[in-house]
Order: sequence, then C-alpha cells, then structure tokens
Amino acid sequence: MKTSKKINLNEKEMPGKWYNIQADMPNKIQPLLHPGTKQPIQPGDLEALFPLELIKQEMSPERFIEIPDQVADLYRIYRPTPVHRAYNLEKALDTPAKIYFKNESVSPPGSHKPNTAIPQAYYNYKQGIKKMTTETGAGQWGSALSFATNFFGIECKVFMVKVSFNQKPYRKSMMQLWNGSVIPSPSMETQAGRAFLAEDPNCPGSLGIAISEAIEVAATHDDTMYSLGSVLNHVMLHQTIIGLEAEKQMEMAGDFPDLIIGPFGGGSNFGGLSFPFLRHNFTGGKKTRCIAVEAASCPKLTKGKFEYDFGDTAGMTPLIPMYTLGHKFIPPEIHAGGLRYHGAGAIISQLLKDGLIEARSVDQQESFGAAVAFARTEGLIPAPETAHAIAQVIREAKIAREEGIAKTILFNFSGHGLLDMSAYDQYFSLGNGSTAAHQEALLGQLINA
Repeated sequence: MKTSKKINLNEKEMPGKWYNIQADMPNKIQPLLHPGTKQPIQPGDLEALFPLELIKQEMSPERFIEIPDQVADLYRIYRPTPVHRAYNLEKALDTPAKIYFKNESVSPPGSHKPNTAIPQAYYNYKQGIKKMTTETGAGQWGSALSFATNFFGIECKVFMVKVSFNQKPYRKSMMQLWNGSVIPSPSMETQAGRAFLAEDPNCPGSLGIAISEAIEVAATHDDTMYSLGSVLNHVMLHQTIIGLEAEKQMEMAGDFPDLIIGPFGGGSNFGGLSFPFLRHNFTGGKKTRCIAVEAASCPKLTKGKFEYDFGDTAGMTPLIPMYTLGHKFIPPEIHAGGLRYHGAGAIISQLLKDGLIEARSVDQQESFGAAVAFARTEGLIPAPETAHAIAQVIREAKIAREEGIAKTILFNFSGHGLLDMSAYDQYFSLGNGSTAAHQEALLGQLINA
C-alpha cells in the first residue's frame, strides 16, 4: 500500500486575496429582489442583517479582494490545507485517472466552513456587533461560526435543523464548547418556528425553516446581525481561498485538473474549489470540467427550476435568481444535512444555466458506499456531504478506465465524518460493507455500476 502524496504550501504562500468570480463571468447574475417591493435590492436594504463591509463584498465587481491581517492570522491556525494524491483509491479502482483531494477537514471544526465564518465574525466585530444568529444543517456551519465568534467575543445563537440536532448531538457539544447556543429548529422561540410547529408538530425542520428563524431574531433585535454559511456571493468569495491554494499546489505537483468535483448544498463548498479554476476557463483558454454533486433526495440543480425564489421557507429573505425546488420544499431526513437545502446560490445557478458547470446527483446508499471505500483505501473518514463528491469521483474514474484516458481529477474533501459515526453504524447495520467480503463486493458494485 502506497502512502498518499501530500502537497502543501508553507504559511508564507497562503493567498493574500480572495477571488471574485463575478468579475470574469460571461453573463452576470441577475439582481436580488426586495421581498416586499420586488425591486432590485439596494445596499441599504441589507443593513439590518449584515455589516457594511459584507454588503460591499456581496455587490463588488472587483476581481480580487484583500484578506484582512486579523482574518489571515486566524486562518493560519489551519491554513494552508494540504492537497493529497489518492494513490490507494486509484489502485483499488484500477483507473488511469490521477485523483487528488484538497483536505479541508483539518480545520478545528473539521470542515471548510471556517473560511467564511472567520471573516464574517471579523467584519461584525469591526462594526461593533455583539450578537450574531445563524442556521445550520448538519452542524458544520454552526460549529464553524461558534468557533469564529468566540475569538471576537460575539454571542452566537444557532438554529439547528431538528433532524440533524437529533442525529448529531456532538455537533451541538462543539458549538457549546465555543460559547455558541443551539436551538433545534423549528422552535417555539420565533413566530416563524411556532407557525411551522402549529402546522406540523413533528416537523423535522429544514435549512429554509432554520434560516427563517435566524433572520427573524436578527431583524427584530437591533444588537444582532445575521450570518449565512452558503448561497450568498460574499460567502462564495471567502471560500475561494480553497481553490487559490489548490492552484499553487497543483502547480507544485506539475499537474492541472481536467475535472473538479465538489459536494453541493448551497454552493460554498463546490464554488470555493472550482471558481479559481473556472477563471482559467474564462480568461486563459483552459477547459476544466466542474461538477457539482448534490443529494438525489434534494435535486435542485438536476431537477429544479431556474426562477426567483426565497432563500428561506417563510419568505423573509430577498428573492434570489436560482435553481430551486421551491422554498416550501422539506427534504427527506438524509444524513447529509448540509445538502438538505431547496435552492442554489445565484452565481452557481447562472453558471449552470449558461452551461459552464455541470451537476450530478447521488443517492444516500451510493454515497455511503463510496465513503467506506475511501476510508478503507485512504484512511480518512468522510462526512456524508463529502461522500457525495467521492461517489462522483469513483464514477469518473470508472469512465477514465473504460476510455483509457489518464485524466486528472481534483475534489474537495470538505469535512471529516468523525461526528457522523451513528450514520455509519446505521449503514453497517444493514450489512453494507461490514466485512471484508462485503466491502470487496461493494467496491465491485461501485466500479461496475
């Protein structure tokens, strides 16, 4: 068995700027619309929810935006993150494809989410904000924002989707460790939450509902701002540090990706890795394919409609031009809580509409099979969200084998699954890959599917 090759930058090589893909997109995104007037949002319309600097970034046409020193200092707790070559997975799949992954699971909360949580907390701190509220699905975003706000002395209240609150109790513990308070959503703390519970007392919750609750708290308290972990432009901007680092690391490896794959919930995960490489497609003549991989049970990109829709269930957010299943959609109770969102960010939606990126869906059974295969070849235990990307990597490696093409694949290992072991327990309880014989059969199924 060969040890995975690790390609890392040193601290001095960490990017000093974020990349704003809006500067290079062939077709610009349509404007957000005010939920009341249905007219294009003006900067002042967002001041009740976000600090001024984030509003500027949301609407900025600048190609590169400086990373503040204080943000960079906190990034250095875990950045730069390494890129690995997955030799053992390649061998198991008998593929000519070279498989690399950017390991974002090395952050203290265990995912890519601190890349935007830290700057969001910083800009709120600079504006004198003392309290922030947000939502979280699987808990990765809520734990990341709790981690970040703790450094700046900001109170953090997290509305966690109820099904994930029950499935992943240790995510709640992580948030509490970093001074965050966690409420299962829908809750009795907000008018929106009470309305959803009145309609369905057993409502499992959704990211859309949790967003409604978090926004209501921010909008009704002058000392509180709202924070979103995906979808919006400034969130995508902050996450591009992933792809900017990966560019340098692939250069160090003497390689360049033919294909980039990332899990897709609202867009920050996939966009963070892919946007800097898409820039080369737009301005440098490259032809890298970029595939967003969503949950088959929440297929907004592959089966949704492109239209203006609310980002939350109660209809409190601006209307966003997006691929959506409808803001009233309540996803099934899958373990990949971070992918249980009805819509997609405006930038991702425009890129997909223009045929500049691709989308695929993966069901829960296939994703867990891929996760087990990865853990048994590369040693790392993926989060359920990350497992969706791995499943697509395996599909593409099979195609490369059939075509005899030595393509280079880069994917985002966006989070570890060390707090998702109950999900793996359920998977193994069904006899899936629980023995070496089962795993050999499972890998055969994945390769030959």
